Amino acid sequence: MANDRYVSPLSERYASKEMQYIFSPEKKFRTWRRLWIALAETERELGLTQITEEMIEELKAHQDDINFEVAKEREKIVRHDVMSHVYAYGVQCPKAKGIIHLGATSCYVGDNTDIIIMSEALKLVRTKLVNVIAELAKFADRYKSLPTLAFTHFQPAQPTTVGKRATLWLQEFMMDLEDLDYVLGSLKLLGSKGTTGTQASFLELFEGDEETIDKIDPMIAEKMGFKACYPVSGQTYSRKVDTRVMNVAAGIAASAHKMSNDIRLLQHLKEVEEPFEKTQIGSSAMAYKRNPMRSERIASISRYVMIDALNPAITSATQWFERTLDDSANKRLSIAEGFLAIDGVLDLCLNVVDGLVVYDKVITKRLMSELPFMATENIMMDAVKKGGDRQALHESIRQLSMEAGANVKQNGLDNNLLELIAAEESFGLSLEELKETMDPSRYVGRSEIQVANYLKNVVNPVLEANKECLGVKAEILV
Repeated sequence: MANDRYVSPLSERYASKEMQYIFSPEKKFRTWRRLWIALAETERELGLTQITEEMIEELKAHQDDINFEVAKEREKIVRHDVMSHVYAYGVQCPKAKGIIHLGATSCYVGDNTDIIIMSEALKLVRTKLVNVIAELAKFADRYKSLPTLAFTHFQPAQPTTVGKRATLWLQEFMMDLEDLDYVLGSLKLLGSKGTTGTQASFLELFEGDEETIDKIDPMIAEKMGFKACYPVSGQTYSRKVDTRVMNVAAGIAASAHKMSNDIRLLQHLKEVEEPFEKTQIGSSAMAYKRNPMRSERIASISRYVMIDALNPAITSATQWFERTLDDSANKRLSIAEGFLAIDGVLDLCLNVVDGLVVYDKVITKRLMSELPFMATENIMMDAVKKGGDRQALHESIRQLSMEAGANVKQNGLDNNLLELIAAEESFGLSLEELKETMDPSRYVGRSEIQVANYLKNVVNPVLEANKECLGVKAEILV
């Protein structure tokens, strides 16, 4: 690798080889040639006798051995990438040279290839997303009954369980999977519709035979593995398609960002920790540090993906009539790099969730330090059963809670609310009786059953339907 020029960190540090190949020149131009073959076969099958079987076999023989240098030199002369590759293909296929790209415009190969590549990229994203869901489901199930302090506004709130909290992350990824499947299932090819989408060139080629022309797009779609082509278009497919695709990536990024932020906060509390390797250095100055660098990287790249989704939206909004070219350079950057980025995010998510460490003793200690405040309603009910006045007890608990809180915050003492309540005769409860109320599982509501039901009824059926793509492990480069 040359060190004297810029290299994208997406390819150097974050994205997988599989995603990089999907957006590689080789994949792109091989797909162009598959499309030219599909077009020639369709035209021959529909009656264009000037296209022979021998020509098609010649095209197929050179489908994958692309003469990149010939195309590169030709582009310097003609300044047109599609015509340069038509020329290069013709050099290898002298018999078929005259029928390559017959009746098509540049967007026939360019736009159809873009759809095919986005479709394959979405499938790779889907596989990784399903595996993140699977790992989170295991985590949620493992810790569904472990009580932990919950937070609203990052202030102590009614307890939940570690597993229940994980289902909040899980549900957002499940929403993303629904969105992805909808968009992936709706993708269609452009087909071959000509310079303004009117198929005028095919009227000429097939001498006005409307019935035959109607067969062209469906036949091309079938040959390329798609169910259909968009029924109408200008020269290009609607750039609204790119917007919908990248909104899926942005949605996944938002879910990943939320989860990674929670993990970072939990690591600060020393309750949960992302994987940390034996030789990993947390800080160049502070040797003891164990920074949540992978979760931080998830947040960092996720922000890029969320903002990147604006690119296709703006491009879609600013297209003029049947076609302008101000989409091209932007698409080359925003679509490819958006996919490479979300690919890196999902690899990091898979790595982090697969290796999360839970420190249950720290979790329990923090919960127990706050639990007396949260148990006050139960304590008040027990005191009423013994003949106490609910209103008077409520005011007494309010004052005692403030005193105990001041001891914790101002004096750095342990929470002594139970001792303060036991000393009040109006409650009629001993310290031993009060301590019996300190079982954390009494305060987590239906957390455990909610996790079990959610996994059983919602998540597990999806994982069972996708079991063939489970078992993916992420390789983190840095």
